[in-house]
Amino acid sequence: MAAVFTDANFEAEVLKGDKLSVIDFWAPWCGPCLALGPTIEALAKEYDGKVNVGKVNVDENPNLSINYGITSIPAVLFIKNGQVVDKQVGAAPKGVFDKKIQQHL
Repeated sequence: MAAVFTDANFEAEVLKGDKLSVIDFWAPWCGPCLALGPTIEALAKEYDGKVNVGKVNVDENPNLSINYGITSIPAVLFIKNGQVVDKQVGAAPKGVFDKKIQQHL
């Protein structure tokens, strides 16, 4: 299952983590975000133990959205060693995410 990242745990879980993190910035009122949800869950299951896959609710964690310049959702950031190494704005097929993950593993 995808992790839940918040303003409180983001630094410890993502920025100081030793794995690639894939973070879905979403909101419960966003149709494309809800459509992307099953893809994020599938990635979390497939890459369990290898990649840190999780979600950030932008309504509940506004500081993270501001810090990362999130202006459109869904937005998926790929963070490695504390730095954003890639991103995908808007819903996309699972293969797009698989390809980006493989590039940064």
